[in-house]
Amino acid sequence: MDGIKYAVFTEKSIRLLGNNQYTSNVESGSTRTKIKHWVELFFGVKVIAMNSHRLPGKDRRMGHTMHYRRMIIMLQPGYSIPPLIEKRT
Repeated sequence: MDGIKYAVFTEKSIRLLGNNQYTSNVESGSTRTKIKHWVELFFGVKVIAMNSHRLPGKDRRMGHTMHYRRMIIMLQPGYSIPPLIEKRT
């Protein structure tokens, strides 16, 4: 999982699951074509469309945190991927 950080589970992302759309945060330097190729190769699914937008980093006292992108990936009907859950220790 080179570019994808983790899946996003918000009210909107759970609602989008009904339309076969999956939401995840990716590294800011990842391109759309790289993420699309990786998802199709790793999960064995067919991606129809991808939407992305940049989320700003949060300001801190000593600088600010990294920026990241959020991708909404729409799959062809009949395909699905398991949720990407980050295991925390």
